[in-house]
Amino acid sequence: MITPDIPPDEKDWTWVLQRRCAQCGFDATGFDREQVGSMIRSNAAAWQRVLRSSAVSKRPRRTVWSPLEYACHVRDVFRIYDERLARMLTEDDPQYANWNQDATAVEDNYGEQEPRVVGAELAAAATKLATRFESVSGEQWDRPGTRSDGAHFTVESFGRYLIHDPIHHLWDVEVG
Repeated sequence: MITPDIPPDEKDWTWVLQRRCAQCGFDATGFDREQVGSMIRSNAAAWQRVLRSSAVSKRPRRTVWSPLEYACHVRDVFRIYDERLARMLTEDDPQYANWNQDATAVEDNYGEQEPRVVGAELAAAATKLATRFESVSGEQWDRPGTRSDGAHFTVESFGRYLIHDPIHHLWDVEVG
């Protein structure tokens, strides 16, 4: 097991809904909401290339995740956001429990997982989430959900917020 040398990410990233990310360049207003599904699929394909790298398990620095650890995180983001989206589409303003992504990385030994398995799981999770977003229409885009810290989303803002995470982490891997 890799020791937990990564500092916890305690930032509130909801600001990406109001302004461009200065690091990765993501602009939450720069695309039609109906593109979220295809953006998820495209991002998942890019992760497949990352996972074939011979250095996939190597951390660029002790305090920065390896590409494999980032891919595990993205897989889990797709899984968790699919569950949350399903709830938003079927429940009235559901509240989501907090997810400690840093604890999950340690508990699930992200750095020790098999890249081929992670690739298959990431692709499956992305397909499921993309398909669910592609099924959204009309007034469903306005259905609400609330995160445990009080952040309030509609399905539309939830999709725009979500897609930044895997895009940003692909950027993280590319810049090291």
